[in-house]
Amino acid sequence: MSCLNADLHIHTCLSPCGDEDMSPRNIIRTAKERNMQIIAITDHNSTRNVKVCVELGIQNGIYVIPGCEVNTCEEVHCLCYFPDLQAMGEFQLYLDNRMTDVKNDPDKFGYQVAVDENDVIVYEEKRSLFIGIRDGVDNLADEVHKLGGVFVPAHIDRPVNSLFSQLGFIPPGLKYDALEVSKHYFLDDFKKMHPELAGEYFIQNSDAHYTDDIAKAYNRFEMEDANWGCFRLLFNK
Repeated sequence: MSCLNADLHIHTCLSPCGDEDMSPRNIIRTAKERNMQIIAITDHNSTRNVKVCVELGIQNGIYVIPGCEVNTCEEVHCLCYFPDLQAMGEFQLYLDNRMTDVKNDPDKFGYQVAVDENDVIVYEEKRSLFIGIRDGVDNLADEVHKLGGVFVPAHIDRPVNSLFSQLGFIPPGLKYDALEVSKHYFLDDFKKMHPELAGEYFIQNSDAHYTDDIAKAYNRFEMEDANWGCFRLLFNK
């Protein structure tokens, strides 16, 4: 077994809140400098900047998990992780069919662009990635699991865009694999505040929107290797 460092919540320049310096090249370089063996790319409501990150990760010895941070119709943010690019591609079709047709305002939220390994823009998303999709948290969880993925409600401690802030509770029967607590809490303190969540599996990540934030919070996983099979086993506890 190896102890591997993993930051599973990183935004690229495609996210409306992601800094323009958050290109795949800069993210992979910074993650490597900070001794991350595993990262996940989780842009808001889109996966279109993931493939190049996966490819650069392979070149630099970093396992990049294809992911997405989805904003549901309840305005709940959820992290979705996928076993491979094929499953991620199918999930992108699901997102495209449920996106709200509201135009992005670059003056307020910045340009939503995907770039290649040389930071050249290859795609611009004109629709707002900030607005919730036309589907709820339960259906989203089912879709992720249907594609063999891992589903994690994001930053449940936050006063906005979390299960607790939007719904006031974790819906009975919601099929999640873990819960994420933001970097703003000590995990042990959060567990003491919520004894009803005893026994749950938690992760904690940077939610990086700037390169300086990458690996400010991360997980240390006991894994045989940095691959999907070993990663998936973490959530079978």
